[in-house]
Amino acid sequence: MMDWPLLIAMIVVLVLSGIWMTRQRIRIRKLEKLLDLTNAKLEKLQVNFGRFTPEEVIEHLTEADGTYRPAKRKVTVLFADLVGFTRMSREQDPEVVVSVLNGYFKRMNEVITRHHGQITELLGDGILAMFGALSTNPWQIQDAVQAALGMREALVDYNEELRAQDRPELQLGIGIHHGEVLVGIMGTMELSKFGVVGDTINIAARVEALTRQHQIDILVTEEVRQALDQRFIVRPLQPTPIKGLVEPIVTYYVEAMLDAKVPDQAK
Repeated sequence: MMDWPLLIAMIVVLVLSGIWMTRQRIRIRKLEKLLDLTNAKLEKLQVNFGRFTPEEVIEHLTEADGTYRPAKRKVTVLFADLVGFTRMSREQDPEVVVSVLNGYFKRMNEVITRHHGQITELLGDGILAMFGALSTNPWQIQDAVQAALGMREALVDYNEELRAQDRPELQLGIGIHHGEVLVGIMGTMELSKFGVVGDTINIAARVEALTRQHQIDILVTEEVRQALDQRFIVRPLQPTPIKGLVEPIVTYYVEAMLDAKVPDQAK
C-alpha cells in the first residue's frame, strides 16, 4: 500500500528545493552582474585616478581597503624646472613644444622612479618629486641626489636627440631639501590626487630658483648635505637670502658622484 503522506512530503521537499535553487541561481547571476559592474568601475577609477596619483599610492589604497590616512613625514623634496622654457614655448610651434616637453617628462619620470621617488605634480614645465613620502626610506636623501644626477645625464642624452631633430635643447635646474611635510589624498570625489603640503616644498622650489643665480644645475641644502657620504662631491656656495627664511640659506652644488660621469661644467 502506497504511503501517500510520505510521497506528498517528498514532493513538497523537491518543489521547495527547486524553488530555493532557482532563487539561488537568480541571486548568483545578479551578484555576477554586480561584480562585473564593480570591476568595470574600479578599472575606470584606476585609469582616471592614475592621472593624478602615483601608481604606488593606488597600490597602497588597494591594500588598505581604499583608505590612506594623512600623515606627517620626513621626506626629501626634489623640485626641477626648465630654464628659459617659457620663452622657448612662445617661439616654437605648439606641437613641437608639447612633444619636447612630453619626451622630457618621460625620461625624468623613469629616472626618478628608478631611484624610489614619485612625481606628485607637474607644474607647467616643473616637476615636484618626493622621496620617502609613501613609506619609510632611510636612504631617501641619497636616492634623491642620485636621481638628480641621473636626470642630469638623461637630459644630456635627450638633448642629443633634440639636436639631431633640429629642435631646441633644454637646460635643467634642480633644488633638493629635506624636512617634514603633510602627505595624503587631497581633493574631491570628482578629482583627487596624492598631495603634499609644507614649507619644505617651498624651500626646495626657492633653492631650485637659486640655480639660475649661481648658473649651475643641482643645488642641495645643508639638511641634505649632512646625510650624504663621501661618494658625493659637493661644493659649498655663499649663503643667500631667500623669501620665507630669516637667515640666508647655505646651499651646495652637487658636482658628481664617485664612479659617475663628471659633467663638463664641473671639471
